[in-house]
Amino acid sequence: MIAIVDYRMGNLRSVEKGFEHAGVRGVVVTDDPADVECADGIVLPGVGAFRDAAANLRESGCEEVIVRRVREGVPFLGICLGLQLLADVGLEDGEWEGLGIVSGTCERLPAGVKVPHIGWNTVEYPRESRLFAGIPESTAFYFVHSYRLVPVDESVIVGSTEYGVRFASAVQAGPNAFAVQFHPEKSSMMGMKLLANFGQIVEGAQA
Repeated sequence: MIAIVDYRMGNLRSVEKGFEHAGVRGVVVTDDPADVECADGIVLPGVGAFRDAAANLRESGCEEVIVRRVREGVPFLGICLGLQLLADVGLEDGEWEGLGIVSGTCERLPAGVKVPHIGWNTVEYPRESRLFAGIPESTAFYFVHSYRLVPVDESVIVGSTEYGVRFASAVQAGPNAFAVQFHPEKSSMMGMKLLANFGQIVEGAQA
């Protein structure tokens, strides 16, 4: 079972449908930490404010379970806000504690560019990741965001995109923890391929 964590941020149904279209079965939307505890894979999507998202995760009891299970090696996929929350700290209208899975900060896109960043942009691969298996470099994905993850260790970056500045559009922490700034569920055929790849990673972890 792949658990899509519901922490009241964004259209989770579209992510669920994306996995269905990608041929990935056994996906459920849940806000129950017990489901996250027994899941074979965890997905953390979302759109909205870092502070509210972090608070909702803590109040639901899901935060502790997610962090522990990711550190145990359970396959994880963060999407959009789900990538930003991996940071130690979010700098949106203050300073807020993140999940601390990727050492770094979540910062606003630089001055001088239109915010939010909305639309299709290409992703380059600083290093290989099985999340992008079968997806050519410079493939375009759909973005909607105003903030970006700035990791301390740039070796976690497996996808980068140019928008006024080159930023981390995909990261990988360890063998099984992945996150993307774009929306694969809104990114046509190659987005479906990425979701299918994650489904295969989950299957492989069970073998």
